[in-house]
Amino acid sequence: MAFIEDPAPDVFEETDIGSRLREVRIATRQTLKQVAERAGISEGFLSQIERGIGTPSVASLRRIVSALGLQMMNLFASDWRPEPDVLRREDRPQLRFNGLFCKSLLTPPLAHSLEVLIGAFDPGGSTGDEPYSHGDSEELLFVLSGHVRITLGGRTHDMEPGDSITYSSAILHKLEERSGEPAEVLWAISPPAY
Repeated sequence: MAFIEDPAPDVFEETDIGSRLREVRIATRQTLKQVAERAGISEGFLSQIERGIGTPSVASLRRIVSALGLQMMNLFASDWRPEPDVLRREDRPQLRFNGLFCKSLLTPPLAHSLEVLIGAFDPGGSTGDEPYSHGDSEELLFVLSGHVRITLGGRTHDMEPGDSITYSSAILHKLEERSGEPAEVLWAISPPAY
């Protein structure tokens, strides 16, 4: 039986998967530990793959690629480069609460180490009657406009434009507009908790 030679051998060039994985991981500012944990493999094995001394199974490679926020074809595209992720105002994912408060995501959904949200409060708006917590991330709240009160673990802090506060997202917290005027705040959360 004769084998037909591939008529277009230059279509796919050989890719150094380990180097490409490392390039993507560094470009997206992720640690070996972060990617390995999300992929369900050991940090040491991921390091070996990146250095070309370990070979992942297809299943492991798919989990690594997913943990990096990519698709498999990104690994093989010769022109792949990490590009800035532009998120247009009209494309921001939004959550509306109680008709008087809206949270919008400012970072791309696949961001791995930082999440930034903007919150718009109508007069009297709040994050709800009950304090809430989410994950165990470091959270920064910055008041852009208006006056808000944040309740953190039973303590309250009245804040105005330009004020900021940092806290653990594991602490029960609640935010409410206090002056009868619209307010806008910015949250920066690392690692992402939403």
